Amino acid sequence: MIDIITNKEPWDEVLKMVDIYDFYHTYDYHHISKKNDEQPVLIKYSEDDKVIALPLLLREIPESQFHDFTSVYGYAGPLSKNIDVNFDNSNFIKEFNNYLNNNNIISVFSRLNPFIPNQEKCLRNFGELCSLSHIVNIDVTLGIEEQKHSYHKRLRTHINKARRESYVKTAETKEEVMAYIDLYYANMKRVNAKNEYFFDHDYFFQLLKSQDFNTRILLAIEKGTDKIIAGALFIETNKIVQYHLSGSDFAYLNLFPIKLLIDEMRIIASQENCKFLNLGGGVGSKEDSLFLFKSSFSQDFKNFTTWKCISDIEKYEALIMEKMKPKCDSFKKACTNFFPCYRCKN
Repeated sequence: MIDIITNKEPWDEVLKMVDIYDFYHTYDYHHISKKNDEQPVLIKYSEDDKVIALPLLLREIPESQFHDFTSVYGYAGPLSKNIDVNFDNSNFIKEFNNYLNNNNIISVFSRLNPFIPNQEKCLRNFGELCSLSHIVNIDVTLGIEEQKHSYHKRLRTHINKARRESYVKTAETKEEVMAYIDLYYANMKRVNAKNEYFFDHDYFFQLLKSQDFNTRILLAIEKGTDKIIAGALFIETNKIVQYHLSGSDFAYLNLFPIKLLIDEMRIIASQENCKFLNLGGGVGSKEDSLFLFKSSFSQDFKNFTTWKCISDIEKYEALIMEKMKPKCDSFKKACTNFFPCYRCKN
């Protein structure tokens, strides 16, 4: 049986029911991060004592009668209860496909969460699972000193310097949060980030206010001047800590403040008996300089996987032909550069 959930109370009840979830799956995060044309929806499938719950964002496809589903920014994917290696997902596939077709929903895209078990078991033989790259996890179940053994030698040197020159505190006042946001914006401008990464002020304050998860902003403060030189936002849910957004003052990069903040969060997460500290991967799922920076902390790599599903291939290809072919000189049905193809802006 498929249930469509859009209100907070039943959404929260489903989260209490499943084996584990991350902050990316919560009602609050979906509403904080959604765009104006997106509606958060939780798809709940029930079969005997088994449950699959898939949070998604429903969108209208412009100039058509159709819709599609996409994923929040971050690591989402299906949640489950009582799913094991022997689970037969054929009834789930049938019912979910019927729901998609009956509601003119052409495609589904979701980023998966490497710390949530059984996601691929829920989705096998249903659309396409694509392993794109790796993300970097720090195993905070190990001893604090044992964790440091995975650090690159140069990283240990940089963190030692950072601790000599600066200290860490949690942002507590509106002024401190605003200082962090300004540093984040400056960092995004410096790396020529896309507009979608310039979240408005309200986004940060809503994250801090939400009771669905624990958000904290750590600040690096230069000793002597008490100047805020960097900030990093971390979110913890169910012993999973996610390194979300950060920024630093360009003039103080030689003090390595972001490295200090990650190291400090690692210690806090260990003391709070967390299981994972996810640093994420590179820009656009590439194993680039950002990925190399993160991998200097740990070699505990996890697969980053996405799920793509097309419910009606004829309608999907018709949308591509109508919307993309006049604009795309290299049009090919098999193009895998963007999904869904009809939303590609190239």
